[in-house]
Amino acid sequence: MPKSPLNLTETQVSNVRVFDGHLLQVHADQVSLPDGKLAIREYITHPGAVVIIPLLDNGELVLERQHRYPLHRDFYELPAGKIDPGEDPLACAQRELLEETGYTAASWRYLATLYPCIGYSDEKLVYYLAKGLVFQSASLDDGEHLEVFTLTLTEALEWVKVGKITDNKTVSGLFWTEKLLNGEW
Repeated sequence: MPKSPLNLTETQVSNVRVFDGHLLQVHADQVSLPDGKLAIREYITHPGAVVIIPLLDNGELVLERQHRYPLHRDFYELPAGKIDPGEDPLACAQRELLEETGYTAASWRYLATLYPCIGYSDEKLVYYLAKGLVFQSASLDDGEHLEVFTLTLTEALEWVKVGKITDNKTVSGLFWTEKLLNGEW
């Protein structure tokens, strides 16, 4: 007979919000460990985000180049954006694709929900494949500056290989796309 799984659950004893920002909150919780000992768990709460894999009819992907202040450099990324409170993730993906790239999509396919920082954040990334793209007009949020361009999946994967694309959400999305387009998933 198989053994019962170990109980690994940590139970919150107390919660202190250390920082309450516009986007993020930082917490320091005291927790009871499975063995009864106490520990502190520091973590960030995040509203979640969507990641869009926009695939043009010619097979090229729509990507963005954007400056990311925490690392003081530009990154090549898939379009993405924060989910507003109460907002449906698909509606967010549709809004972000239009705002950032100027494209609308005729078809949307949910792919996955991934958690990029499980050791210190509850952030989730909801991935969608967008096809049947039609260009309308971009309308970036105030303070948002980016360059939109297209690239084949082969070129994008080469950029991952040589370290030109290093953004985790984008790398995950490109690998997911490769599996989909090759019929493996």
